[in-house]
Amino acid sequence: MRDHDDEAELVAYPDGPFLLRGDVRIVGPDGQELPRRRRTVALCRCGKSMLKPYCDGTHKIIGFRTEPEVPGIDERDASAT
Repeated sequence: MRDHDDEAELVAYPDGPFLLRGDVRIVGPDGQELPRRRRTVALCRCGKSMLKPYCDGTHKIIGFRTEPEVPGIDERDASAT
């Protein structure tokens, strides 16, 4: 649960997009701000969306799967090894 409405939150949905909630600017590689019509947006994680960086649902069609988390492993610690 979030304490403040203005805090940003990024939620990674299993086998789906990142949901970005809150007042955050989204900019492209050129530094230009990208259009945003909603407070919550879905960001592509599969790399196949035709609306990148936004999700268009292609992950469902192509069967995109995220790797399951390994219990007890902190990703920050795992990348150091």
